[in-house]
Amino acid sequence: MATRLSDVLSFLPARLKIEGSAKQTIDVARNRLLVGGIMFALAFLVVGFRVVDLTVINEGREPRLANAHRLTTLEMDRADIVDRNDVLLATSLRTGSLYANPRQLLDPEDAARRLARALPGVNEAELLARFRSERTFVWVKRSLTPRQQAAVNRLGIPGLFFQREERRIYPHGQIAGHITGFTDIDNRGIAGAEQYFDERLRRSNEPVQLAIDIRAQHILREELAHQVAEFRAIGGSAMVMDSNNGEILAMVSLPDFDSNTPALASPEARFNRNTLGVYEMGSTFKVFTFAAALEYGTTNFNAVYDASRPIEIGRFTIHDFRGQNRRLTMPEVFMYSSNIGTVRMAMQFGRERQREFLSRLGLTRAAQFELPEIGPPIVPNPWRDINMMTVAFGHGMAVSPLQLIAAVNASVNGGLMVRPTLLRRPEGAEFPRERVMTAQTSEQMRRLLRLVVERGSARSAAAPGYLVGGKTGTAEKNVRGRYRQNARMSLFAGAFPITAPRYSMLIILDEPQATARTQGFATGGWVAAPMVARLVPRLAALWGLPPMDETQPQVRQQLFVNAALSR
Repeated sequence: MATRLSDVLSFLPARLKIEGSAKQTIDVARNRLLVGGIMFALAFLVVGFRVVDLTVINEGREPRLANAHRLTTLEMDRADIVDRNDVLLATSLRTGSLYANPRQLLDPEDAARRLARALPGVNEAELLARFRSERTFVWVKRSLTPRQQAAVNRLGIPGLFFQREERRIYPHGQIAGHITGFTDIDNRGIAGAEQYFDERLRRSNEPVQLAIDIRAQHILREELAHQVAEFRAIGGSAMVMDSNNGEILAMVSLPDFDSNTPALASPEARFNRNTLGVYEMGSTFKVFTFAAALEYGTTNFNAVYDASRPIEIGRFTIHDFRGQNRRLTMPEVFMYSSNIGTVRMAMQFGRERQREFLSRLGLTRAAQFELPEIGPPIVPNPWRDINMMTVAFGHGMAVSPLQLIAAVNASVNGGLMVRPTLLRRPEGAEFPRERVMTAQTSEQMRRLLRLVVERGSARSAAAPGYLVGGKTGTAEKNVRGRYRQNARMSLFAGAFPITAPRYSMLIILDEPQATARTQGFATGGWVAAPMVARLVPRLAALWGLPPMDETQPQVRQQLFVNAALSR
């Protein structure tokens, strides 16, 4: 028993020694595993963070190495342009642009050849010349599509990199090309609203909201294009304006262009006739002659003018187109658009008053408007008697359509000059208005404009239920100081409903050609006015303006004009 006890006691230290050694080994292993686990966890955290950084924070783009090779950084996140109902007119899409570091290209000739095959529009010879330069950065192609980026990646060529950029997109294309304008390759505005609001679009995330209603823009363009095609005109322009606050709700210039591909457009297509073009406006200018005579008190509805024979002044002869060859009442002078009667009326108030009145209406200086393409008027200097006479019926002075619609609007909206604007005015916002004639003068002009539609040259503009009022005009074009008889501008300017105008409008056709239906004529009454009869009901339905009974006694009383000459 003693022996066994001594054996056990002698065995214990050895066993304890073995077990202690094993425990120490296990502890060391456990510590090593813990350290290894921590290191693996840290590695996974670093990799995970980098994945998030590349795919979420930096949106999968290449490092912005291109900026090191450029004088200026690219402007990103350009704000949108929207219409009055928040419909997108211009927005930005993120794209990739391809550049190369020629020093890292293993085989420049092979790279240039393969890239030219993969990317349409890339010239192999030009690309190779760039690759052989001593530079460390050259563009290959800007704004690649996702499919093109994938094709480049499949090539596996070292030394190629992608730069994240933005490409400006215009969802409505040519429908609003002259309004939105476009940007250059570096996303800077170089035409239209893109240029005018460039700083604001680059510095703010808030969209620029225009007054344009893209639905009305579609309608106006469709109707104008129909008219241009029917009469084989070389172009045309049209606008619709809110009579009360000056908002331009639709503005079309034909021919036009697609803002997505401005490089494909001709200079003529990129020319905005409404704001940049200046033209002699023919008989539509008589609106201002009559308004001035009423305002200065030199005429009234009972006045009579002798239009029985032409007016001769020096080597010039002023006559009427299809004249009545008799004495005319003041309303008849307007209704029949008599040049002779209008000149006699202007002679009563004189050239100084004429110039002062036209200046009030903003016709002697360039328009202020939110587009960079603005044409200054051509004003007689000196303003002589012969200028007074010709300007009275719309010749010898050229203004832009934008100026014309604003001045006509002031003549019908109660006599208040409201500056046209491309921006939507906030509900209830104050805006500058300048009284340029009395409310009584404006009311009398509304009667005269309605008379022209009911009984004068604009009868084809009538849209039953909407009380259209307006004036037609036809002007021979002045080309290099000479008038061309077969080249004319045909116009209609007016408003509806004329009892209390909500919308003013202007339609111009450039060099329309007569047809059999127009009996050989291509004047404003034949080619511009008929478009109004189709356009007004469509716009009224769009904006919820119901038709009214034009035969109501109250309406007839508001518009009554006794044009008959008492014999």
